[in-house]
Amino acid sequence: MRAIRVASAVLLGVTALSFTAPAAQAAPAGDITSFGFGVLPSTVAAGGQVTLRVDSCNDKATVSSGVFDTVTIPKGQSSATATVDWDAKPGAVHEVTFQCGNESGQTDLTIATGRPAHQPTRGARAGAGGTVAGLDLQEIGLGAVLIAGSLGAAWHWSRRRPEDGGHS
Repeated sequence: MRAIRVASAVLLGVTALSFTAPAAQAAPAGDITSFGFGVLPSTVAAGGQVTLRVDSCNDKATVSSGVFDTVTIPKGQSSATATVDWDAKPGAVHEVTFQCGNESGQTDLTIATGRPAHQPTRGARAGAGGTVAGLDLQEIGLGAVLIAGSLGAAWHWSRRRPEDGGHS
């Protein structure tokens, strides 16, 4: 009888913890290549800069798009930057092609509807950074309540109860 209570408490705890886990981010459907690639940010204002990255490319990589000059990422390096043309049409989506050896893959780059007020002259200002900037206090509170509730329920259901059905 006690084993059933403990198993139920464990199952309840695991279920509650699974609800507190962050949802998986689905990767956009795109080309499957032996090397990874991406454009950061994926939405940029005309005249802005993007970082082009490749992973596991054992050759030089060439990145091209109709909205910036062709960029070469030398063998052994994983990223380079490109400046988006000032006359890029706001709201337009442009295909960015990554070529590594005989393989190629594409992803999209969206042009934002506004233009940057000015170009930074001494690098970017640091913000909160990392995952700290994405904290949502409501989600954290809900997660804490679920964890506390599951631990409380596990403790309650796993306590030894009198076998005669009486109350303790």
